[in-house]
Amino acid sequence: MHPSQLREQLPGLRRYARALTGNAWAADDLVQDTLERACDKWRLWSAGTDLRAWLFTIMHNIHASDLRRTLRQQQLAPTGPWDQEAQKVADAPSNSDMRLDLQHCLMQLPQEQRTVLLLVVLEDMSYAEVAAITATPIGTVMSRLSRARSRLEALMNGPAAKETHSEPAGAQIIPLHGSR
Repeated sequence: MHPSQLREQLPGLRRYARALTGNAWAADDLVQDTLERACDKWRLWSAGTDLRAWLFTIMHNIHASDLRRTLRQQQLAPTGPWDQEAQKVADAPSNSDMRLDLQHCLMQLPQEQRTVLLLVVLEDMSYAEVAAITATPIGTVMSRLSRARSRLEALMNGPAAKETHSEPAGAQIIPLHGSR
């Protein structure tokens, strides 16, 4: 593996890491961890195979391991009333524009759905490539993608769709087309 081959993959790795983590610092750390692991394990990559898919698989596995470790740590940490109040503040939207924030909505998707959505839509990977990276069947990839798109649409529309389509009590509905 030549260093220029790795350099060619950096923009895609950074883009995917940023979308996965939602945080520039965490994304940079994830990319660095991915590149370190790739350099340590370069002998496992078969020349002539898809380097991009191999690197994304490494990144996916590192990110999944980090999420599992964080979850274990959270389960072991004692919680108190201050933790519950801090969570309420973190969960509360800061303003009405929050529902239109794509990054915020992406981060609300389940990890499996977000991963598939980002690889297909953001990185323009085929279902087969995503299935190989995530070690899941193609049918599962397609199902997760469909659910992710539906959920993301619902999150993006959020309460705003109901507000704009509801009529105040006593309002008269006038059809746009038709006879009077």
